[in-house]
Amino acid sequence: MEKLNRQQILERRKEIEQELLDLLVAAESEFGLDDVKEAIFNEDETDDMMKIVAMFDNGQGAGDLSDILETVSDAWNFFPHKILNGVSPAEKALE
Repeated sequence: MEKLNRQQILERRKEIEQELLDLLVAAESEFGLDDVKEAIFNEDETDDMMKIVAMFDNGQGAGDLSDILETVSDAWNFFPHKILNGVSPAEKALE
């Protein structure tokens, strides 16, 4: 992961939020952006990322799944985690 400054991290986080919203709408998911952010913040199991990916699953093809995995991975790295004292892995790298 490229090391960014705090402002760049916040800007990237906003971009990822929009990407997630677009994917949730496209998947006609019953989940919202807050559900994704909460799942990332409260993660405590090794398969939590796959639970988040499942929020977008509507049986789409492999190409769509690849986009979902990439965006969820970005969200995982740029959104805050409780176990990291409320910062993201990208922010933690600044310390």
